Amino acid sequence: MTPYIKRDMEGTFQRVSRQFKVILVTGPRQVGKTTMLKKLMAETDRKYVSLDDMAIRDLAKNDPETFVRIYSPPVFIDEVQYAPELFSYIKIQVDTRQKPGDYWLSGSQVFKLMRGVSESLAGRVGLLELFPLSQNEIYNHKPCVPLDTHFEKIRERTTDIPDATPTDIYTRIYKGGMPQVINGEIADRDRFYQSYIRTYLERDVRDLSGDIDVLKFHRFITSVAARCSQLVNYKSISDDAEIDQVTAKNWLNILETSGLIFYLHPYSNNTLKRTIKSPKLYFYDSGLVAYLARWNGVEALMNGAQNGAILENYVVSEIAKGYFNCGLEPCLNYYRDKDGKEIDIVREANGTLYPLEIKKTSSPDSRLTHVFHVLKKSDRILGNGGILCLRTDFIPLDRENSLIPIRCV
Repeated sequence: MTPYIKRDMEGTFQRVSRQFKVILVTGPRQVGKTTMLKKLMAETDRKYVSLDDMAIRDLAKNDPETFVRIYSPPVFIDEVQYAPELFSYIKIQVDTRQKPGDYWLSGSQVFKLMRGVSESLAGRVGLLELFPLSQNEIYNHKPCVPLDTHFEKIRERTTDIPDATPTDIYTRIYKGGMPQVINGEIADRDRFYQSYIRTYLERDVRDLSGDIDVLKFHRFITSVAARCSQLVNYKSISDDAEIDQVTAKNWLNILETSGLIFYLHPYSNNTLKRTIKSPKLYFYDSGLVAYLARWNGVEALMNGAQNGAILENYVVSEIAKGYFNCGLEPCLNYYRDKDGKEIDIVREANGTLYPLEIKKTSSPDSRLTHVFHVLKKSDRILGNGGILCLRTDFIPLDRENSLIPIRCV
């Protein structure tokens, strides 16, 4: 039996389950949604039912009233996106019973689920998103705490979290965060991702888009992976995949809908009017990026032309997962203006902006933080920022900024 990797979201989920009658956990396929929820329900009398079973799915779609009577709460319904017809009947049940945690639901295809939930279960459902394993879950095994760039918080993280060399970091990037690879259930990483992409194309993509040219879609997703951490360029992607730009936009929506990619949008407000408008694109799993971009080993990845971009992808996705696992919205943007000034990450919280640069070096130039002052033109307070880099120790640069080890994100 393969070992269970404790998820940072467990405490968040249990807290939400005590507050909401329905809890929906979404996220990409095979990231461990079912495994986590089965682990949490192990000591309860909660029923489990999966809509992957075609007979049960048929009952849920065509006779949802009977389904909710047979599978009465407390119950965990897996892959619920296959039967949105259930939502209105679940609403009747929870409004009658008024018990928190009655229904645990999970599924992929986030936007498809959100439409059904917003129509039928608004105000009754707690929403959580689970993504591939974070480096904290795999390597650090510390309580889930989102990145906080205040000096005392960074110093504390640096002390608590084990050291990691640059090679260690790129090994983490190459290996990715899919549970079946990390826990040793599937030893061949390449074979796992090959199967994952094939299953993804045959199930999620066809379900979301109907008839689709699989070969062109594979070229498309490969082109997208080669452009991680970059501004979205529909023309370049469409040229690579030999599709038109409208199709490229629709297919990017499929990748986002199924939880493989996300965007950082540019930070701007009324006082910052010269900012670039295009979003930057990232993958939640760096291992999938490395596989699609055809990097055949850690050393090749570490020394290749894409090493800075894939490191940035890794850092941004790790920060985002840290917030999601704690049930929080990441509130991450980037900054780039028409004068060429750029900041990789701008995190906003409580009217304060926290800027971060990401560099593939252990000794970045402290002058990189000078660009942060452009944010003082906004109507927000400029808080502690820093340069996330491959050194192992925390070093303050001045009263506002520090060098932050990437192992601490």
